[in-house]
Amino acid sequence: MKLICLECKNEINLSNYPNLAAGHVIECDICGITLQIVSIDGDEVKTEVVDEGK
Repeated sequence: MKLICLECKNEINLSNYPNLAAGHVIECDICGITLQIVSIDGDEVKTEVVDEGK
């Protein structure tokens, strides 16, 4: 699975989240924005911003 940060366009490493599912919250290592997983469709992960971060 691949996820690109909505804020800084960095690729977020999802291997740190082995049981990723809708509703999980993850943070971008680069900009600190907090994203919530909305849905997972195959390799596509859709998110929404929960907190703008730093």
